[in-house]
Amino acid sequence: MAAPVLLDAFGQPIRKVELKQEQGGVTTRGVRQPFGRHQAPNLTPAKLARILRSSIDGDPEAYLELAEDMEERDLHYAGVLSTRKRQVAGLEISVEAAGDDAESIADADMVREVVGRDSFQDELVDILDAIGKSFSATEIIWDTSEGQWMPSALKYRDPRWFTFDPIDGETLLLRGENGDEPLKPFGWIVHRAKVKSGLTIRGGLARAVAWTFLFKSFTTKDWAIFCEAYGQPLRLGKFGPDASPEDKAVLLNAVSAIGTDFAAIVPASMTVDFIHSEVSGSHELYEKRADWLDRQVSKLVLGQTSTTDAQKGSYAVGRVHDGVREDIERSDAQQLAATLNRDLVRPLVSLNRGPRKAYPKIKIGRPSEEDIEKLVKNVVSLVPLGLKVGMSTMRDKIGLPDPGKDEELLTPRRPPQTVTIEPEAKKPAAQAALSASADAVDRAVQDIIDDGWEPMMAPIVAGLEDELSAARSEQDAQAIIARRIETMGVNKLAEMLARSAFAARLAGEAGEDL
Repeated sequence: MAAPVLLDAFGQPIRKVELKQEQGGVTTRGVRQPFGRHQAPNLTPAKLARILRSSIDGDPEAYLELAEDMEERDLHYAGVLSTRKRQVAGLEISVEAAGDDAESIADADMVREVVGRDSFQDELVDILDAIGKSFSATEIIWDTSEGQWMPSALKYRDPRWFTFDPIDGETLLLRGENGDEPLKPFGWIVHRAKVKSGLTIRGGLARAVAWTFLFKSFTTKDWAIFCEAYGQPLRLGKFGPDASPEDKAVLLNAVSAIGTDFAAIVPASMTVDFIHSEVSGSHELYEKRADWLDRQVSKLVLGQTSTTDAQKGSYAVGRVHDGVREDIERSDAQQLAATLNRDLVRPLVSLNRGPRKAYPKIKIGRPSEEDIEKLVKNVVSLVPLGLKVGMSTMRDKIGLPDPGKDEELLTPRRPPQTVTIEPEAKKPAAQAALSASADAVDRAVQDIIDDGWEPMMAPIVAGLEDELSAARSEQDAQAIIARRIETMGVNKLAEMLARSAFAARLAGEAGEDL
């Protein structure tokens, strides 16, 4: 019987021979160069508009170069973007088996081995580069040295090396020496950050931040010029009416030198005055504008400003937000988990264990606020009544891994049992005594019901009905019953019950009727 054909999530056939070779490395002809150009220098509104337009028209290289420049030059943007990526990459990762059978559990254990690698968190940060640039392409380097298919590394590839299919504008293509080529199935993790709806190239944060980056660069440049111009007093040189052109040149050189050398000489007939400009408060305009632009970036990237900008009461608010707003963090985590389940989990299980109807699932997020103790109590109470609960599901809920093959297992402790061995000759007599005792108890109870309960109970309940009828509330009735229980006479009832019990015991030991 022929082995089933492996297909990826999009129905494309898998060619294992091709997977053993890297596809996205640096090329010899320079189509995929490790160094790129810089777009940030001399950036103007017209230049930025051209860059953004070309990215939509099928040439995103300049836009991706600018996005990289922005992360290197704008410290605020670099900080908040790193916070968002690393907060999501640092969330708890769990793997849920597709079922409780041995095959499903083995599949999940294999995935846990991969996500448990020391380098996995840093690889997730690289994959999350898509948050800024709208997409990321990470090549899976497969290790088949021992007959298995295991990722030895997840290599980040420069987004400048990719473009999009000109027909649909969505299919990612790798720039190659012989033209753009499709990505090998089961060879890539392609993550698309859906920050906004529309084409993938328009979905990253860098597109919106580009304009604030441009305006902030103008502001900081003007601020630097202002500080340079007004940081020193005006140096005013004065010469007399008889000064020659040579004297004027000497004076000009002198006042110019004072600004850099802090020393100069001039003829005695000339003077140099220092005029201090009163510019108090005007320099704050640049700082306020730069801070305002930074706050807009914080709102876009983190969903809030309290953890990045010094504002009244921001410490307490910042502790609640914990860097990234909860809904943004959850969305990023769900998108990342979906990508990993499609592009990592499915290839890993299929290549090693064959295609499956259902695959394990990676889940990324903060631990739920579920009350584990209450969950366990409910399961213990409901399972005897027929509730079906999977063992692997419960282990995932309480955070316990599946036990190893040869691992010693915990078992419930059984209470010690005392066994009394009686001689065969005494067994009939003991059985007869037990039967007689039971009959005697039954008859004693019946005698109490038939003859004696009413006289004994009369003093206990006498007048109780009248007292209860006078109660005005439930609390009054409870108080009446409590007092009656404390004061009611039960001596006669206790005496009869004790006498009947003793008689039943004697009858049982003697093997006779009462």
